[in-house]
Amino acid sequence: MKQKNVVTIGGGTGSFMLLTGLKKYPISLTAIVSMADDGGSTGVLRDELGVLPPGDVRQCLVALSESTEMMRQIMNYRFEDGGLKGYNLGNLFLSALEKIKGSFSSGVMEAAEILNVKGDVIPVTDEDMRLVIRLKNGKILNGEKVLDYNEDIHKIGLEKVCLKKSVKACREAIERIKGAEFIVIGPGDHFGSIIPIFLVGGIAEAIRKSKAKVIYNCNLTNKKGQTTGYDLDQYASEIDKIIGKDRIDFVTFNNTVPKKELVDKYEKLEGGNSLVALNNEKKKRSFRIVRADLVQKIEVNISQKDLYSRKHSFIRHDSTKLAKVLMMIMELGEYENIIKEVI
Repeated sequence: MKQKNVVTIGGGTGSFMLLTGLKKYPISLTAIVSMADDGGSTGVLRDELGVLPPGDVRQCLVALSESTEMMRQIMNYRFEDGGLKGYNLGNLFLSALEKIKGSFSSGVMEAAEILNVKGDVIPVTDEDMRLVIRLKNGKILNGEKVLDYNEDIHKIGLEKVCLKKSVKACREAIERIKGAEFIVIGPGDHFGSIIPIFLVGGIAEAIRKSKAKVIYNCNLTNKKGQTTGYDLDQYASEIDKIIGKDRIDFVTFNNTVPKKELVDKYEKLEGGNSLVALNNEKKKRSFRIVRADLVQKIEVNISQKDLYSRKHSFIRHDSTKLAKVLMMIMELGEYENIIKEVI
């Protein structure tokens, strides 16, 4: 049977989890990755070396790599001492390849060969992509790095994000979207990883024109000041709005409640009810909702050095469960197309 062409859109931990599950299936995978990251050592590399942010791309490469476990550990290794303290070896590796090959995309292609990657990882742009955040009181903040730590965002609330200057999508990213049979969006940081991709010139238009079925993986939890009070419909409607058309065909939604102690801990940190809700009263939607148990039950092993994740990211999707549900949807989508052709 012909392999399904699947394009994923996102970045960071969400894409790592998604790709880790999907790579186990006989599909043709392309990950289009956000390039908005500018925090920590990634921000230093951007400012001092003039390179593009490697962190999210690195996670996707590692997720799809069929190299040895040691090679994956090397790519994720973070120095603990000396002048390189806090720097990730894989990020330095990708930045070096960018310098050697002359562009970030070419460096990523070289890294994919070295790491024996199943599928393709494509940065959404090869240009300098910088995020601007507007708060509900009109105040402007600069950089993706402020999203999770800025107290003004927590207290005042985020109104919208935009790009500091226009950037164009990589040609290959556009071509892969055009040829996709399925486009899978998220899960991931709504304003830090997902929305920025659609702000890149050419991406939203390509998805509008694509004949692919579009699947959105709804987040499990909301973020204080960013998506406070969001339900499934608000997440989906904001994505469709920025695409410029009702393109989402399916939304995956977790229908189980995580452990009470985890929920209590999360709500103490984020304030109030932070689990994403589903409005069962709403009757008319342009997409189908696929409900399933999608929560990772095994305790998440988070590095001691990853302070933000240790405090906030302990309720996560299960990569195996989500991949199974997505493959089921893809089979359904293919079946629906056959029915339409027959009719």
